[in-house]
Amino acid sequence: MPMPQGIPIVDLMLGFPITDHAKTYDFLRQQAKDGWSKESTFPVEYMFKGVPYDWGKGRDPIEVTLEEMDKWGIRWAPASPLSETGRKALVNHPNRFFGTLQVDPNTGMEAVRLAQRMHDEFGIKALSTFPAGLQPQVPINDKKFYPLYAKACELDIAYFVNAGVPGPRVPMACQKVEHLDEVCWFFPELRLITMHGCEPWEDLAVKLMLKWPGLHYCTSAFAPKHYPPAIIKYANTRGADKIMYAGYHPMGLSLERIMTEMPSVPFRDHVWPKFLRENALRVLKLKE
Repeated sequence: MPMPQGIPIVDLMLGFPITDHAKTYDFLRQQAKDGWSKESTFPVEYMFKGVPYDWGKGRDPIEVTLEEMDKWGIRWAPASPLSETGRKALVNHPNRFFGTLQVDPNTGMEAVRLAQRMHDEFGIKALSTFPAGLQPQVPINDKKFYPLYAKACELDIAYFVNAGVPGPRVPMACQKVEHLDEVCWFFPELRLITMHGCEPWEDLAVKLMLKWPGLHYCTSAFAPKHYPPAIIKYANTRGADKIMYAGYHPMGLSLERIMTEMPSVPFRDHVWPKFLRENALRVLKLKE
């Protein structure tokens, strides 16, 4: 039951230091209608305490990230080949960082070609999309997504997609968990990973994971003490192979808070190595 020590962790959502929060989240402010969101540096700050705004300031971003990873026993973390820092991390530290590419289905074949190019150049392991953060928003099961789902199948890589009510004050309909059903039906070989909780439809997410072999769940943007009970129960019973660890450092949570709370999560002994490492290695096809 207690969290074991010494497992080399795969963190599916760990980022480099954010040098300009206002610029990073400008896309959310442009969508928002309420005054607070338009003026906020971090439009979901109301959901988090102790956001590590100053972490890594004045340091080499890769050096300080590796230092933090080593401190907390994290072996792998994602990096985007679209940023200078991400490219350097993937090239110089290929055994610590794996490539993930954020794509916008609104751009059509441009996004498909970009996915192919980044796979050829950097060996990306996954595509990723935040449907509620797109302009315009695109439902998870919309026809605009289908060329990208097909490309992920063709490249044999995973696909991360946010599902559930989004934290930013933007409409939620595009991220309804029920949309996943059609996608999993049409793309049975797609390895699809939901991000950011699936709330308040986590029971439905569990039902769909039972139904569809390719559907998985990661714990991004949740402090461990807030992991949904339905997800913990599922991991402890029939879903040990479906639930994966993802943090939210430094976007909203510190690794110190995450790893301090983690030992209190009531996972069974056989779940921990799968949750922290083995499932991610398998689903993303990471090799040491």
